[in-house]
Order: sequence, then C-alpha cells, then structure tokens
Amino acid sequence: MESSGIADQIRHAEGNLRYAYYQPLDDPETILLIDAWADQAAIDRHHASERMPQIAALREKYDLHMTMERFVSDEGDVQDEQYIRK
Repeated sequence: MESSGIADQIRHAEGNLRYAYYQPLDDPETILLIDAWADQAAIDRHHASERMPQIAALREKYDLHMTMERFVSDEGDVQDEQYIRK
C-alpha cells in the first residue's frame, strides 16, 4: 500500500482525516490500519473509488485476510479526561 502510492492517495482523498498503519510489537504477522473519515459520505466515496480494486488486488496478491471493527470517536466527551496525560 505504501510503496504503490495507494495509501498516500487515500490520505489526500476528500474527507480523509487519518490513514495510518501500525504493527503490534508482539505480533509481526498483524498490521493495524486506523482510518478516519469526515462522515459516512466520505467513506462511501472511498469505497466507490478506483482505488478499491487496486486494494483488493494487493490483498489477493499477498493473501491478506482482514477483520474490521468500527469505532466512533467520543471527542469532546470529558468523562475520561482525568486519565489522559497530554
């Protein structure tokens, strides 16, 4: 994704707020992708983009399997602020 330039294209797509890969220190076989979008319309545009077939081809080429979890930001919720060191 990085060397192909697709990740950078996604980062510059309208409505993309974040697109970053991480690897757990204790699991070299796993890559975590965190992506954030301005709204559902931005996600829908991403899924309908010309990049999706390219992404699918890379998954097939490298036999990549994935799971997905959706999280909703609770920015502005001060309930947990006491636990956050900024």
